[in-house]
Amino acid sequence: MIQFSITAFQQVQMGSKEHLLPLILTLIFGIFLILYSNKNLSEKSQHLVFMLLGFIVSGFVITNQILKIMEGYDIHEDLPLFLCGLMGLIIPVFTITRKYWMFEILSFWILTGTMQSIITPDIADGFPKFNFIRYWVLHLGLILIVFYAFYVFKMRPTFKSIFKSFGAFQIYVVSMFIVNYLLGANYFYLNNKPDAATLLDLLGDWPIYLLVTELIILPYFFLIYGFFNFKWKPILQKVGLHP
Repeated sequence: MIQFSITAFQQVQMGSKEHLLPLILTLIFGIFLILYSNKNLSEKSQHLVFMLLGFIVSGFVITNQILKIMEGYDIHEDLPLFLCGLMGLIIPVFTITRKYWMFEILSFWILTGTMQSIITPDIADGFPKFNFIRYWVLHLGLILIVFYAFYVFKMRPTFKSIFKSFGAFQIYVVSMFIVNYLLGANYFYLNNKPDAATLLDLLGDWPIYLLVTELIILPYFFLIYGFFNFKWKPILQKVGLHP
């Protein structure tokens, strides 16, 4: 049985209770929220829920920035320029407007960018410290927003969306190279791998891991496209979801 102590201030390890419990709770909450929204809410109420999810995720990113300013801001590490932090900052624009082109880009970015953070969490603090809560609200909240858009609003990417998202990703990477050069920083880990163990450790040293990432990201986008466009309807009808 998983036990979760509110005094567990420690580095979060892969497979630990601080790692698994947020995943389980978010899965349960996400299924309930989507089922309830589909069956009981009007489209206006569904949109309000969607906006609220975006505001919550972005609120934690902004609050984290405020706390860092109060503690002593370091532009080499603290700017919200890592992919998940940047998406968390701008996600309310998508949840408010529900622009399809944003879904095309963000759905691939979120399901790709958050995967490493979820499988190999890089959190120095355990529950109930703010950084622990912020980390999981950000990464799992972004995923929940994508699936809410998919199941409730019936949004799904097209084949062209793969290349739109991939192209936008290249623009982001080039922009981060420029920022890192100007600031002497390491945003998106383009100059060095993170100190904590991550999936990047399996891809070789710099710059090999950057090249390997570029080679595998497009096939990964194809897998995400396949998931979104799989014939889910017969399966989902059995549980009350009708994308």
